[in-house]
Amino acid sequence: MTDELFTRTEIEQSAQYIAQRTQYKPTIGLILGSGLSPLADEIAAADVLDYGDIPNFPVSTVEGHTGELVIGNLSGQVVLAMRGRAHYYEGYSMQRVTLPVRTMRALGIETLVVTNAAGGVNSDFRAGNLMLITDHINLVGMAGLNPLRGPNDDSLGPRFPDMTHAYDPALGEQARQAAKAMGLELREGVYAMLAGPSYESPADIRFLQMIGADAVGMSTVPEVIVARHGGMRVLGLSLISNSLATGHEKVSHEEVLAAGRAAAPRLAELIKCVLAGS
Repeated sequence: MTDELFTRTEIEQSAQYIAQRTQYKPTIGLILGSGLSPLADEIAAADVLDYGDIPNFPVSTVEGHTGELVIGNLSGQVVLAMRGRAHYYEGYSMQRVTLPVRTMRALGIETLVVTNAAGGVNSDFRAGNLMLITDHINLVGMAGLNPLRGPNDDSLGPRFPDMTHAYDPALGEQARQAAKAMGLELREGVYAMLAGPSYESPADIRFLQMIGADAVGMSTVPEVIVARHGGMRVLGLSLISNSLATGHEKVSHEEVLAAGRAAAPRLAELIKCVLAGS
């Protein structure tokens, strides 16, 4: 698909539609990945909007991605939660996949908590582990699929944004302390993105291990790049839905969703604990 270049006017059109339909002014954005949307049920006195009603918004076609914005109070913070996301493999451009993050920034959101279900590449990881994302490997970007490709709008961010601390160190430390207080094991590692929708081959897994990836998935990295381009702080968390370490395990989307549902309560408690300390 060719690149779609969204102007500030189009981004603000999406933001204005949302702002006119909620009583809240959210400061924290949440992107809830495969099977992880139950956290949105805990948002108090929420305003709920369907993605399909929001101008320019991409609508997910994947099971486990509900397609709703939920805006309200959670752990003392005003949040905007995305119940599911759109993916590049669904046929959307990288620019449209990341338009929701641009919209969040236009609404005044300064912090993004991004979650996903990921395959465990690290041999020490097990299904059900939670992983703090400390860095990422942008394999799709190396192939030219970067959401910042095209003319840069300096009002949205710099031409060449730095990715040295794509995942905010202070937020990462808050997550560590929250997990410690909860008695929750929190793994840490590097997330690699492949475009999908096919799962990884055994050779893919061996390559990912060689280059230092701990987990692999089909999302998150473009959203983080756009968030950092806009000056947002980012906390990234992965649910390890299955172990791919030997390269011979078969994977199904149903397995990923089931793992997400099983781990959702622990991930929800961790996020709420981080928000409460913010």
